[in-house]
Amino acid sequence: MRSGKIVLILTSAASLKMIILNDIQSALRRIRNSIYLSPCARSETFSESTANHVYLKLDNLQRTGSFKERGALNKLLLLSAEERARGVIAASAGNHAQGVAYHAGKLGVRAQICMPLTTPLIKVSATRGYGADVVLHGANYDEAYEESVRRSQAEHLTFVHAFDDDAVIAGQGTIGLELIQQHPDLEAVVVPIGGGGLIGGIACALKESNPKIQVFGVQPSRLPSMKVAVAEGKPVTLMAASTIADGIAVRRAGDRTLPLVQKYVDDIVTVEEEEIANAILLLLEREKTLAEGAGAAAVAALVNHKLPLVGKKVAVLVCGGNIDVTLLSRIIERGLVKDGRLVRLRVHLPDYPGALNRLTSILAQHRANIVETDYDRAYHGVGLGETAIEITMETRGPDHIAEIISALGAAGYTQDRVL
Repeated sequence: MRSGKIVLILTSAASLKMIILNDIQSALRRIRNSIYLSPCARSETFSESTANHVYLKLDNLQRTGSFKERGALNKLLLLSAEERARGVIAASAGNHAQGVAYHAGKLGVRAQICMPLTTPLIKVSATRGYGADVVLHGANYDEAYEESVRRSQAEHLTFVHAFDDDAVIAGQGTIGLELIQQHPDLEAVVVPIGGGGLIGGIACALKESNPKIQVFGVQPSRLPSMKVAVAEGKPVTLMAASTIADGIAVRRAGDRTLPLVQKYVDDIVTVEEEEIANAILLLLEREKTLAEGAGAAAVAALVNHKLPLVGKKVAVLVCGGNIDVTLLSRIIERGLVKDGRLVRLRVHLPDYPGALNRLTSILAQHRANIVETDYDRAYHGVGLGETAIEITMETRGPDHIAEIISALGAAGYTQDRVL
């Protein structure tokens, strides 16, 4: 990524003075007593599946469920007495909102948060619970951002940017210093990217401490704003798109974060929606860790072999865990279907007493657990005197499903798998 971009990097760095390692070290000293030192433990599951030594940095365990507290607190602690008295305002899809609201409340600073109308309820409720005034506005982050800037000017509130602010970037970069303290021999770090504040701060901390550490960024393929910005040499506003990684659904990379990414980040890769969803499920089932889409994006890149890493000691950020429970339930159900642990069959059978009992006895013999049934006498080519029944069952996997289908066929039943 660096080859052929020296002129671009020098131009960007010259026009915007970037944060330096000392800024991040000062931020760590400033916030240390108020921020949880999140663990970075080895994952046997992901180490085996990726042929690396994988360590998960669990910043989803922060009080508000994400890394965003770090930058928000650092910014708030740097406010003047006059700025504190007037209050602050921020725009956020949820995690930055909670970080600002929580620490502003602890510091006695009035906080107003503009959030998109599509923000998951769990994030809206949590933000209000921390004492902030929540304003729901716009269909996405950008529209909420515009409203927050307008209110900032009209009401003389200090704006706390979600990523494009030096104090915020330095605060997020404290994760990089913690990683080096926890694992001095790290060889690579994988970080999700939205606007670039997280990876910009972390990459600066890592590369200035040990230039040999590789830093990789991950974005959803539907909104690769930083990847496009690096290719174009400037921030580019992308068309709006929806993604389950709503915490990094940023249409335009930051002006202050792009030079950091150009200078310090080795490469940026993208992941698909299904890959992110699968990573959420893997973290939940294998690591007993709850991650939202943005928080699982880095894991998705690693387990789907998007990165040139083999035999390396790798830290992967799980940076947020504020997922809407309805979305989580859909992800779990889809994952079970994909793994063959949940199947739905449509079976044709004669419509008379005892027919269902015969069918279910066959399923019971093969240890299939029925969780839902639905009768239909008018559709799916059902003849008079017949019925079609859709049966959703818990199974042990693809081989078990094949066994059940074979047994039903041998008993004379016509069936179709409902996908």
